[in-house]
Amino acid sequence: MKKYLLVFCFCITAYSLYSQSVFTYDLKKDIIIGGLSLGVFVSTFFVENTPSQIPNSLNKNDINDFDRPLMFSYNKTLDMISDYAVYGILVLPILSVMGNANDFNAWLTYGIMYTEAFLLTFGTEDLLKNAIIRYRPYMYDGGVPAGQENDYYNSFPSGSTSLAFLSATFLSTTFSQEYPDSKWKLPVIIGSYSLAVAVSAMRITSGAHFITDVLTGAAIGSFYGWIIPFLHKNNSNNNVTLNAAPNGFLVSIKL
Repeated sequence: MKKYLLVFCFCITAYSLYSQSVFTYDLKKDIIIGGLSLGVFVSTFFVENTPSQIPNSLNKNDINDFDRPLMFSYNKTLDMISDYAVYGILVLPILSVMGNANDFNAWLTYGIMYTEAFLLTFGTEDLLKNAIIRYRPYMYDGGVPAGQENDYYNSFPSGSTSLAFLSATFLSTTFSQEYPDSKWKLPVIIGSYSLAVAVSAMRITSGAHFITDVLTGAAIGSFYGWIIPFLHKNNSNNNVTLNAAPNGFLVSIKL
């Protein structure tokens, strides 16, 4: 697998060795977006909602009809595999910048974009997770597994899914823009989203999440994985402005 990945990276580099990235950073714009990203991320440390005690029993009939059919008992192996898989998926967007490997500004731009998208994704899902108490599916079939005593009520949304779809969308968006005529474009898009869907499926079948947790996480990651590259595209007409408001600041985006 590693051999094929190296060959793929070489082909992309050779294909566009002297091309210029279609994305760029803007100091004024990125101060605003970066500040907003950091603010969302930091705010998660000030929001915490925990149950007063572990519930003695939970009834599956209290779960909505959409979520109830896909409730599973806890599977530690799938839980661990899906968590570790996310770490691998998060590095995939590096493929988009390989064609501009000698361009420092391209690396800087991608670093800024990915950091902003990551902070926004992680911050948004963690804010929801910290504010909303939702017991994980395995709680309805056997109680709290060993080692999950501080995490059994953080079901909504799925953080692993949000990060997996952040990576898949960020890679698909940037790769298709950098190499619109590449024969690798469709395989990259299909492959990245297939990995993200696989992680989502394991989060459900491990008993860690409901399907609505996963769908919400996928929506969060996909949105930030798309909007951040879009805001950094060269010659785009979008603008990000920061205006004073009575109780703080208002960030507006012109698309």
